[in-house]
Amino acid sequence: MRITNTFAIGLCLAALAGAAPLLAQAPQTPPARPNADSQYRLGPDSLPQEGVPKGEIRGPYTLPSQVYPGTQHTYWVYVPAQYDRKTPAALMVFQDGHAFKEETGDIRAQNVMDNLIYRREIPVMIGVFINPGRTPEQPEPTRGNWGDRTTNRATEYNSLDDRYARVITEELMPVLYKEYNISRDPEHHGIGGSSSGAIAAFTVAWERPDHFRKVLSNVGSFVNIRGGHVYPDRVRESPKKPIRVFLCDGRNDLRGVRNGVYDEKWDWFYQNVRMMKALTEKGYDVNYTWGINLHGQKFGGAIMPEMMRWLWRDGPVSTDPNDMVERSFREAAPKTE
Repeated sequence: MRITNTFAIGLCLAALAGAAPLLAQAPQTPPARPNADSQYRLGPDSLPQEGVPKGEIRGPYTLPSQVYPGTQHTYWVYVPAQYDRKTPAALMVFQDGHAFKEETGDIRAQNVMDNLIYRREIPVMIGVFINPGRTPEQPEPTRGNWGDRTTNRATEYNSLDDRYARVITEELMPVLYKEYNISRDPEHHGIGGSSSGAIAAFTVAWERPDHFRKVLSNVGSFVNIRGGHVYPDRVRESPKKPIRVFLCDGRNDLRGVRNGVYDEKWDWFYQNVRMMKALTEKGYDVNYTWGINLHGQKFGGAIMPEMMRWLWRDGPVSTDPNDMVERSFREAAPKTE
């Protein structure tokens, strides 16, 4: 009986040994890849800080458009606590304004401006958060739907013409100049956005450098939505323009695989790198940084304070050691309005 059991056990062990190579070759479920956005978080410069005067967000306002007849643009205005009507302020305009100002969003630009203005790291500036145009019947963009299929966003932001630049310079700016004391110097005007809003910001400065000279571009859509992939060639072939650009994108942005076929004209990261190279070769004042992020605002939000510092780094500064105003925080201006 003992011999029979030993023999049976031996046969089982042999069978398992023979099956081991087959078991080793069985398909294995690949480990889940970490979320490429997981390491990007907002720092203290993007959050409200104790003792920092808070600016006011006014609006929403409605801007009727003649450039795109039948449409209107919703916008909000950030007025810093330090704004004094007697002194011209700088200006920063953000496309997809609802996303840039969202209090629980990925950017929270108003907090960034509050903190950096207070510490004299950027000038006192009016901020404008403007949404893409829409007809009165179309819904306002939201966190979950930025309006590519429900508003005029795709046309306004991605077209390589001067129409959207005219919305900003001919329709929005006169209203702002009427309501606020904003510097007329284009060096004191910046414009930015994410994705299609970023290429729109670049187009405004490209078409109207007499109005805007600073561009903030997060995951910019310099791809073939409406021909945006040609911008690197345009940069190389055109006379150099007096604009400053900060580009950021990620290696896990949309990479141009459409219906199983790779198309470099639809590769967001590749086209952003092409833009950087063209601007650099042409001698532009350009800065850039590449993360590992997805298409969105996680990376751009994390570095937003540094992007703003770099774009606005050439503000006037006093080196007088006795200038105690220069060495102090910017406190809120007396209320006069």
